[in-house]
Amino acid sequence: MLPSNQSDPIFSSRQIKLGTLVGLRWLAILGQGSAVLFVWLVLGYEFPGLLCLALVGLSAWLNLYLHFQIRNSVRLAPGPATGLLAYDSAQLGGLLYLTGGLHNPFALLLLVPAVVSATMQPARYTIPLTGLIVLIATLLVFFHMPLPWAEATPPQFPMMYVAGIWLAILVTMLFLSVYAHRIAQEGHLLANALSATELILANEQHLTTLDGLATAAAHELGTPLSTIQLVAKELERELDPADPLHEDAQLLRSQAERCREILGKLRSLSGDDHANFSKMRLSSLISELVEPFELFDVEIVQSFPTDRDDHPVLWRNPGLMFGLGNLIENATDFAASRVEISAQWNERTLSIRIADDGPGFSDVMLQRLGDPYVTSRPEPGQPDRSAIHRPDTDTILSQGLNGGGLGLGFFIAKTLLERTGGRVEISNRNGAKKGKKSKKVHKNSGAVVDIYWPRAVLETDQ
Repeated sequence: MLPSNQSDPIFSSRQIKLGTLVGLRWLAILGQGSAVLFVWLVLGYEFPGLLCLALVGLSAWLNLYLHFQIRNSVRLAPGPATGLLAYDSAQLGGLLYLTGGLHNPFALLLLVPAVVSATMQPARYTIPLTGLIVLIATLLVFFHMPLPWAEATPPQFPMMYVAGIWLAILVTMLFLSVYAHRIAQEGHLLANALSATELILANEQHLTTLDGLATAAAHELGTPLSTIQLVAKELERELDPADPLHEDAQLLRSQAERCREILGKLRSLSGDDHANFSKMRLSSLISELVEPFELFDVEIVQSFPTDRDDHPVLWRNPGLMFGLGNLIENATDFAASRVEISAQWNERTLSIRIADDGPGFSDVMLQRLGDPYVTSRPEPGQPDRSAIHRPDTDTILSQGLNGGGLGLGFFIAKTLLERTGGRVEISNRNGAKKGKKSKKVHKNSGAVVDIYWPRAVLETDQ
């Protein structure tokens, strides 16, 4: 009914705040009390109004108790939250019993607790709550007091009609619960993946800013080191070479000179005379990203236009470096023997293609790749890219950002590259190919990832 294998760990970390349930119950109390008083006192219908008001008052007492005994900011564990929603369902069932059962048009309100639970609660708690509501609705078909009516005898609805109302409530509740649960689940997954992206990008930017901090430190330490070096020279000149302190003065001067050399190197990291640390030609940047993977048993071929006069010079944007590096790593992981990296550019656009000779992407993968927590990395029984799966969420939570094959790599790379102004497209080559880790013949002979940018965007400091 509800997909529990993926949802439970995610929804367990997003607990309902007590104040939310209390606020919703106050709205229900206001609506229920107003409806009971209007029908009883204004319309003058005969029904157990005092018992109805007693049930409404019970909910008001519960709210007041929770308000004064527990802080509204407390987030409830799934068990207590489900208990409160079960009480709401039972209280509403009691009101419906006193006012006509499923003949009462307000019977549709039985859907509310199930939808609230499906939005924020794990499936293993929503399913029992849904079962309770189904039981309440079923009992109300056979056991209820007459519907309040202006005439002495209320209308008698055919049993087939009442069964239709019962079925409509059940089907609507199941549909809304599943729909709300899936939408909330996708929202939580996307939020978690974006948080991971922000964390990785922040780490990359933090490393980039270390150059500036090193330059500032070198500048501040330069003056006192110059003073130390000057004093050491004066002491060395005035002391007799046979004096034991003369050797100490020489050591002090040499170490001060060494410190100045080190600080000079640190200062140069962000200096204008070393702009190659912050800006690089496209071919040099690609070569730097490829270097860690050249030791693998996969040939990596780079090809660029022969016209070097118009060669793009790019800023070392952390998002660009991480995104391209991740795509190159994926290509080497799945390639049978060869990865091709090529680039094309003109005055307005720049494009990079990363292609491998592996099994390529399945049709399902082509539609889903780029969503968070979708991966094609092999698991037992899944030898290659032709299989698609979502990794177990327990693994995601336990491994964090360091675990492999979590289905976040391509999502993060795509997100970072799009933030640099790029557009990412994936496709397959034509032909047939045997998988690297199995003898299965694949219809696709390799995966292709194309990234397109407006050239001016990459050549501008971001």
